[in-house]
Amino acid sequence: MMKILLLHQYFLEEDDPGGSRWNEIAKTWTDLGHEVSVIGGMMHYNGHSKRKEYKGKFFVKKTQGNVQVYRSHVSESYNSGFLGRLWGYFSFMFSSLWNGIFKVKGKFDVIIVTSPPLFVGISGYLLSKIKNVPMVFEIRDLWPESAIDTGVLTNKILIKFAFIVEKFIYKKAKLINVLTPAFFNTLRDKKGISEGKLIMIPNAADFSLSEEVSKDFDREKFRKDHSFEDKFVITYVGAHGVANHLGQLLDAGKVLEDTNVLFLLIGQGMEKQNLIEMANRMNISNVRFLDPVPKKDVFKFIIASDMGVSVLKKVDTFKTVYSNKTFDYFSCKKPILMAIDGVSRELVEKAKAGTFVEPENKSEFNKVIREYIKNPKRLEIEGENGYNYAKLNFDRTFLAKKYLESISELIDRNV
Repeated sequence: MMKILLLHQYFLEEDDPGGSRWNEIAKTWTDLGHEVSVIGGMMHYNGHSKRKEYKGKFFVKKTQGNVQVYRSHVSESYNSGFLGRLWGYFSFMFSSLWNGIFKVKGKFDVIIVTSPPLFVGISGYLLSKIKNVPMVFEIRDLWPESAIDTGVLTNKILIKFAFIVEKFIYKKAKLINVLTPAFFNTLRDKKGISEGKLIMIPNAADFSLSEEVSKDFDREKFRKDHSFEDKFVITYVGAHGVANHLGQLLDAGKVLEDTNVLFLLIGQGMEKQNLIEMANRMNISNVRFLDPVPKKDVFKFIIASDMGVSVLKKVDTFKTVYSNKTFDYFSCKKPILMAIDGVSRELVEKAKAGTFVEPENKSEFNKVIREYIKNPKRLEIEGENGYNYAKLNFDRTFLAKKYLESISELIDRNV
């Protein structure tokens, strides 16, 4: 049995909407008999304020299932622009370090730090030294490159500092997990990280939840209840931020107004209000915004849809990422409009589970979607293809066990 400490600023609450890779991995590990403790933040990554239970508090200990969670202060300036978000990162870096030193008791076998934000790696490293255990650093997004490419990080001094921090953390981590083959190649070939220090445990599909939801799900009733029954529904689930660049879906919706297409955008983020105002100015009738919903309900909306869409801003850095939501679409047997080039495009094309659409090209969206409308059989075939491919290659339970094996080998080497 291993005792694992995870530092994750965005570890979700039990009743938070959406889904989290790490909430599900932690559950799998504790189900297998391991102990998992988490130092997490007090702000949802799309939230605008602390939950009422955290107001005026800097540290709160609670239990989520079999996981001990130590909530740490995050500044409520987090979603008030770049400087506010930066302070949100640093406030968690300081509070998580304090929490780890003075609040989290007991011995651990390993500390895992998942990024972004990058700066939590500093507190993770210091805690690993204090507790005398190895640090595993996980890269969910190449940062600071993604922040630079999206225009979020522009200050030259901050950019230089971020790269210094990145280099330091990579050097100090005993093991680095990356989520895509492109991340693996970038760290090995461009950042000089030894291949022996790298592993790849990617995002995964949650088949247990999709199967639970679909078992007794009345799809036609759900579609009728939500006024979908005569619509070709294309669903996006996730953050509404700068990086997601969801304005391109509004543009696509506008040129498809003569069809029965409905774009359903579920989620929250810094850009959501701007997107709603943009849709009103454009007088778009076939784009609908919904607030975030629990993961189980997310799957209901996906199953009730005709397609899922994965989309990011058209920048080179995003050619290296797998989009989380893609795996949810796979597990719900939905074909995917993939408006992200690079490894995400390769994933969908290899699985024969959808079609690549050039990002920010409304003519491409228009052409591809009209082809799907004309060929409903294609939806079923590609949905099954994606499900079967993900079942073989991206099952969450299998990957969680593989992650454990790599950590166990690391611990054995460091004994």
